Amino acid sequence: MKTAVISGGAGGLGRALSAALRARGWRVYLLDLNVDGLTASEHEIPVQCDLTDSSQLTDAMGRILEEAPELDLVVYNAGVTHIGSFESLSPDTHRKVFDINYFAAVGLARACLMPVRARQGVHLAISSVAGFAPLHHRTAYAASKHALEGFFRSLRSEEKPFGVGVQIAAPSFVATNLGNAQQGSNGIARPGSAADGMDYMTPEAAAAAILRGLDKRAATIPVGRVARASWWINRLFPEVYQRLMERKIDGA
Repeated sequence: MKTAVISGGAGGLGRALSAALRARGWRVYLLDLNVDGLTASEHEIPVQCDLTDSSQLTDAMGRILEEAPELDLVVYNAGVTHIGSFESLSPDTHRKVFDINYFAAVGLARACLMPVRARQGVHLAISSVAGFAPLHHRTAYAASKHALEGFFRSLRSEEKPFGVGVQIAAPSFVATNLGNAQQGSNGIARPGSAADGMDYMTPEAAAAAILRGLDKRAATIPVGRVARASWWINRLFPEVYQRLMERKIDGA
């Protein structure tokens, strides 16, 4: 039986990915800060963990690796967004976005490095269109996703000699928390909650697209029509992309 670990596993995309993998006969461990809404079963095991707390991460991964010392897939899905101008962005909030979106993923990658090597498995980072292109009123979020992509693209070359794959999925807008932003005074909000998005995908459709890319061993997986168009327009005509993005996002 193949084994996967998904961070941010209690969210809409994490659950959809878990369901799709379990339909293939996989066993899935779901890491999340709050797992109250998840029910443990033989093939889906929730594990409560604050990924930004190194001791909690060490304990959680220790429990997982006792049961599954070798991992076929690790999905780095945990994240938050920040909606607001840079002018209103405090340094503490900026760091918090990086702690969750970037440093937590790096810590998980370190904990899973050898277990993934043992199975010649795959590290799958869930980035965003904001990981390769600018996004209005998302300076901290875009910066954290650019950092995430830079880390995993670099890790790809290091792990290649061990037969390990490193892939990056870049969804546009996935409707995981529409109307449920739970945005605090610091501007941090739940992923998939932005009201200024476009062409939203369901978590199930996004998961299916991500796994198709995983099966093809695609280095980069643009997820959805907006992501695919953004990828090409930004690469070929970055100034045109900037204008289109500003026109569409947040009424800019």
